[in-house]
Amino acid sequence: MKNGSPYPIGASITDTGVNFSVFSYHASAVELLLFDSDDAIQPSRIVALPPGTNRTSHYWHVHLAGIRPGQLYGYRMSGPYAPELGHRFDPEKILLDPYARAISTKNYQRSAAARFGGNIGVAAKSVVADLSIYDWEDDRPLNHPFSSTVLYEMHVGGFTRNTNSDVPAEKRGTYAGLVEKIPYLKDLGVTAVELMPMFQFDAQDAPAGLENYWGYSPMSFFAPHGGYSSHSDPLECLDEFRDMVKALHKADIEVILDVVYNHTAENGAEGPTLSFKGLDNRFYYMLSDDLSQYADYTGTGNTLNTNFSVVRRMIGDSLRYWVSEMHVDGFRFDLAAVLTRDQHGRPADDAPILWEIDTEPVLAGRKLIAEAWDPGGLYLVGSFAGDRWKEWNGRFRDDVRRFLKSDRNTVLNLRQRILGSPDIYTKQYQSPEQSINFVTCHDGFTLNDLFSFNEKHNEANGENNRDGASENDSWNCGVEGPTEDREVERLRARQIRNAVTLNLLSVGTPMLMMGDEVRRTQLGNNNAYCQNNELSWFDWSLCQTHADLHRFVKLLIQLRLRFVANRNGNFLSLADFVERAKIQWDGVHLCAPDLSADSHSLATTAYLADGGGFHLMINAYWEPLSFALPTVADDCGPWRRLIDTFQDTPLDFQEQGVETTDQSAYIVQPRSIVLLATGRC
Repeated sequence: MKNGSPYPIGASITDTGVNFSVFSYHASAVELLLFDSDDAIQPSRIVALPPGTNRTSHYWHVHLAGIRPGQLYGYRMSGPYAPELGHRFDPEKILLDPYARAISTKNYQRSAAARFGGNIGVAAKSVVADLSIYDWEDDRPLNHPFSSTVLYEMHVGGFTRNTNSDVPAEKRGTYAGLVEKIPYLKDLGVTAVELMPMFQFDAQDAPAGLENYWGYSPMSFFAPHGGYSSHSDPLECLDEFRDMVKALHKADIEVILDVVYNHTAENGAEGPTLSFKGLDNRFYYMLSDDLSQYADYTGTGNTLNTNFSVVRRMIGDSLRYWVSEMHVDGFRFDLAAVLTRDQHGRPADDAPILWEIDTEPVLAGRKLIAEAWDPGGLYLVGSFAGDRWKEWNGRFRDDVRRFLKSDRNTVLNLRQRILGSPDIYTKQYQSPEQSINFVTCHDGFTLNDLFSFNEKHNEANGENNRDGASENDSWNCGVEGPTEDREVERLRARQIRNAVTLNLLSVGTPMLMMGDEVRRTQLGNNNAYCQNNELSWFDWSLCQTHADLHRFVKLLIQLRLRFVANRNGNFLSLADFVERAKIQWDGVHLCAPDLSADSHSLATTAYLADGGGFHLMINAYWEPLSFALPTVADDCGPWRRLIDTFQDTPLDFQEQGVETTDQSAYIVQPRSIVLLATGRC
């Protein structure tokens, strides 16, 4: 045994063994424990780290010869248990290494971690990993521009876990299972997958009898979630994750991780001690004024002290790791507004963590996406720090929903959302793709349920339907829930096509949610975080049941991306309108948009610089409306209908277009959208 080095942090392979290093300012004594198995009730070796020889500054370290990858280990920290001073040391508790690249939870019990005292036999354990042995086969980052990006938010496990998938049983719900379905993603046409949290999370952080499904309960910021591996060995999980990334890249699909750096699975004062609480509670978390409780800006019971130097460094190291060692293409930051808060929870204009991420050279070229709000009341959409961050645009979601259900005072806002929200993104450096446009995401109704339910139905979560948002801007089209009424079903199918059309024909970067393209339903549950079952999983039978919608979405994506390729990076619809074309706003009458409170219609015409153009007509009124059509130049040919969401498949989307009977006007049916093209479009 040697004293070791404070750097690098974590468990690092050397020529002769492993160097261990962990941070704790307030600990008085530290032990490193080695284990032969997950359920061992005694460590195989206990290594004390005397502060005189094995502590440098605030890092405790040791080098052990002969240790190999796969070694299980954990820490025990002695120090004051004085919540009134912010300290919660438990000298018997096994603690995870914050920098562990792999974690074993085979015998883990959250309840034991929540009790004061020992938990050796049922603790989660860190695993020594060697990341140097892997063949990336010349894998490189894809660096797709945002202008040619179509995001697909998806759940790694839920994508293939259903028994009606054609994925081999042993691969269902895993990284390897996702690889099996890459042809589906490629055929759909999406260019990037945004994977819901896949840091190792606490699946037991859920109401009794249920399981945390979404994964917004991180135990680690470096280890991939073992529950998504088809192998029981935590080291094989690392390879399986990298195999997935490499396979997606070969299919020209980027990998964006939904990362949770705002809180941990340790929750509040009554929550478990897994790592940070027992390592140095006062430094890792924002605490209340009396230090005995946790500041909660995340709605989970705790908030990471993200602008404290040690936490800031850990987040930066984590991001660099996922890019350099795991080859991911970018990140979506959950509740990113939390990252702007200082150590006392106050919003800061120049939060150090954000600028460090923004200027980090290892992250250059990688996509950075912010969920620019938090449950503590911060809403920073349009004003998030730096010039590289794109933002989930919650205003796009809300305004499109309200317009489609025919609310008053919605047309003026819809025009802004179609244009890329210039009323929100006012800075000169902000690109047309600044807005991540979405109508649905994991948090809330699916697209099918948005037009099938007026109220949330979360009873299965065990909280008496109190959880989840009560305001959803949804409309059930006349019947609450599933129905056999054909007219209601036709209306719902039309509204879904309308939502997808507005999303994919608007300036910005579109994001679709897993399964919306085939009308996946959660039966009205708008907070299915604890539903790891068929309620949340992708139902592959829907690909046949709703093949018409799948075709429509697929063709819309092709249309969008085709014009990206043909027009030097600008999208056909309204990005071209702004930069390379003459745009004309219309209503039912040319050059006379009705932006009044009682209006439910809008039209716009784009005359493209290289000839031809488009005319988009949107009718959210409950009666047909006759829209006047612009006159087209003789050499451009007649108006051809590409899209009419009122029509059933295949008439809803005609790839080559069909010449309209009347070139002076078009009757747009109730609650439907029509796109016409002329010339070479």
